[in-house]
Amino acid sequence: MSVTADTRVVLRDRTAAVLRSNDAGGWTKASPNLYPHQWSWDSAFIAVGWAQLDVGRAMAELEGLFEAQWSTGMVPHIVFRAGPDARYFPGPEWWDCAIAPSAPPVQTTGICQPPVHALALQRIWQVTPEARRAEIRERIQALYPRVVKWHGYLATQRDPEASGLVTTYHPWEGTDNSPRWDRALARIEVVKPRPYTRLDTRQVKDPSQRPTNWDYDRYLWLVGQLRKYRYDDAQIYRQYPFLIKDVFFSAVLVSANAALLDLADVAAASAEDRQRLEGWLERGRAGLARCFDTESGLCVDHDVRADEEIRLRTFAGFAPLFAGTADAGQRAAQMRLLDSEDFCGNPRFRWRLLPSTSPAESVFQPRNYWRGPVWPVISWLLWRSLSSLGYSDRADEIRDDSLDQIAGAGDFGEYFEPFTGEPLGSPRQSWTAAVALDWLAAEPARAS
Repeated sequence: MSVTADTRVVLRDRTAAVLRSNDAGGWTKASPNLYPHQWSWDSAFIAVGWAQLDVGRAMAELEGLFEAQWSTGMVPHIVFRAGPDARYFPGPEWWDCAIAPSAPPVQTTGICQPPVHALALQRIWQVTPEARRAEIRERIQALYPRVVKWHGYLATQRDPEASGLVTTYHPWEGTDNSPRWDRALARIEVVKPRPYTRLDTRQVKDPSQRPTNWDYDRYLWLVGQLRKYRYDDAQIYRQYPFLIKDVFFSAVLVSANAALLDLADVAAASAEDRQRLEGWLERGRAGLARCFDTESGLCVDHDVRADEEIRLRTFAGFAPLFAGTADAGQRAAQMRLLDSEDFCGNPRFRWRLLPSTSPAESVFQPRNYWRGPVWPVISWLLWRSLSSLGYSDRADEIRDDSLDQIAGAGDFGEYFEPFTGEPLGSPRQSWTAAVALDWLAAEPARAS
């Protein structure tokens, strides 16, 4: 189907209704049932959507999230805002972050997620109407140092080698059950975590869309190890078994540093902050360049503990595109691969959208979380990058196909089956509605 002018109006109303129904007053539930609290990178994408409705509300989303920032600079991946009656597992008692000297007084988890927040801040400023510029400028100036501190945490505590690549501690730091982590998780001889009851498999129509119990045993055991080390980054680096140099996470940080530099004048950034951001940006680009594999055309993650490259065809391999690489050779190789049968050009796909895992991989599962489905938020990041790199026609196709996918699904799924377009995971997902709102605002009017 094609999203006509009339459909766009209806779709915009539906997207706005999702954000408003999930609005908890200053923060937004990631989804009404499965994710009832405030998630870090969800809130960044959600702020992008709110910006199309109310730039002040968009700023409040980020400001509220950063109130839970740790003293180290880390922005936690969940802030448990919905209270003890909200049904979510694992809840704050599993994390027990109060044992960490750097934790805030509010209940959070002890890990983080990709730093999309600067991209959201940049987008808010881009769409701020003239009448509200003075107000939003002042709020950006207040929040900006906290975002710089967040990037500083990732550039130092999560990269003590100064490699330019962020080290992730847990699969929940972005792409939970991606096959990228399979070998590292398989090496863990799990001491069974204390008894637990999952809620996520009861809150989706089909439990096969979610990570397995094998995965969850290891996820929870890793949480126990982080708790054991009191979330101390230095100790984690010395003793913890799961350390991955994540090229996708690192690419988001590169893009986010560029966004902060773009906002430096708006934020009245200090010369010191500008210099630090420029250094982190250059180092990140160099780190990703070293991870580029010319034979496959993809960027590869690195398992620190095993000292081995992770060679799988997943969306993360397009890190140079997500980071806006200046290397023309890498761009050309990645664009050829993007539309090959291994990825968007698979003839069975309903739309030419990037799957989370290539259908050419034996581990590809089209309905299972990060092992095959299409994620609109990843499509938004790719659309944004390709637009900035000058691939406007391909970027427009991604936007149009994504809107067709969402409009045809009848629901704002967390992710989508790539062959049929069926919405999967949690329904009424806030970040899916949010990026759709942004795409609709960017989309030129088309004849009905």
